[in-house]
Amino acid sequence: MEAMQEDEVRGIIEREHWRGNSADLRLVKTFLELSLPGANLDFLMSEKNQTDTFADFDAMTDRLIDEIVQHIQLYNLSISRISFIGHSLGNIIIRSVLTRPRFRYYLNKLHTFLSLSGPHLGTLYSNSTLVSTGLWLMQNQKPGLQYFKNVVLVASPQDRYVPFHSARIEMCKNAIKDKHTGPVYTEMINNLLQPVIDSKDCTLIRHNVFHALPNTANTLIGRAAHIAVLDSELFLEKFFLVAGLSYFK
Repeated sequence: MEAMQEDEVRGIIEREHWRGNSADLRLVKTFLELSLPGANLDFLMSEKNQTDTFADFDAMTDRLIDEIVQHIQLYNLSISRISFIGHSLGNIIIRSVLTRPRFRYYLNKLHTFLSLSGPHLGTLYSNSTLVSTGLWLMQNQKPGLQYFKNVVLVASPQDRYVPFHSARIEMCKNAIKDKHTGPVYTEMINNLLQPVIDSKDCTLIRHNVFHALPNTANTLIGRAAHIAVLDSELFLEKFFLVAGLSYFK
């Protein structure tokens, strides 16, 4: 096997890290369907961006809006509430959708935003050398979370792909010490959270997750914790039974 340089390895891991598909949230969908049998839920498992997750944000945002509108029209749905569940980069695309004029009609129907390991402040101040720092620094300044009734941020300190503070949208010690980028970080947090704080109808909830993980290479580099929020039946069952279901009733 031909040897690869460190940068090549890092690039491969980063690409695998951010690549997602419509089946990623299948267990989440299953738990909601089984736990809320009379809720008349309709699910859209987004797939428009799964073949090109490295396009620019405008393109991915447009694709998701198109997918949502087409789904509603195709099934002639009468929408009373809309909730979003995102993982990793998907959360940033969801937030971008909220800022678009084409989505303005649906803003008063937004109910719950469940963010699983979302890099809302980018990946600056990450403790992992496998993930590029500072991704989406400017993109993350867009507000919009205040339109939801519930904003639920799920984060794990074991996740080394998405910094704990980024998933929780809060300051970290390194940002406080950083005289250059720290003020920008503070501005990003204020732009995201101040509208939520000012809203009487929006509740912000943070959940910290500690997974029981096997001693593997994926655990060592932090990938296991990053995807455990998707494929750990133990976590999903406990999360929805203890707290998660209340956000969708």
